Amino acid sequence: MAESRKYEITVVPKAIYVEDQSDPSKNQYVFAYTITVTNTGNVPAQLVSRHWTITDANNKVIDVKGLGVVGQQPLLQPGESFEYTSGTHLETAVGTMRGTYQMVAEDGQHFDASIPLFTLSVPRILH
Repeated sequence: MAESRKYEITVVPKAIYVEDQSDPSKNQYVFAYTITVTNTGNVPAQLVSRHWTITDANNKVIDVKGLGVVGQQPLLQPGESFEYTSGTHLETAVGTMRGTYQMVAEDGQHFDASIPLFTLSVPRILH
């Protein structure tokens, strides 16, 4: 494989609105998101930390950094995936999330895996 694919992680996010935990009258909107992380490179790599940027419709930005995801630091072999579900809350009915996972390859190389921008939205709010 080409050197450019040596350190490659594909991240696929999906988000849903959690109506029964939300209270729009108090500007509390809860969202769950499921992330699938796949090692599409050709060396084993471990997800060691994360950095999220969460933005609501009022342009309020929250940065979240921490070790691992849902209490784990998965080691992914080439072709292997890890899926987890977590959540966040906003003060608006619409927002976005994006970020990076900090990875360490088996050979010691540190690299970032990009988490693509995805939308958090109450159903039928966006057309």
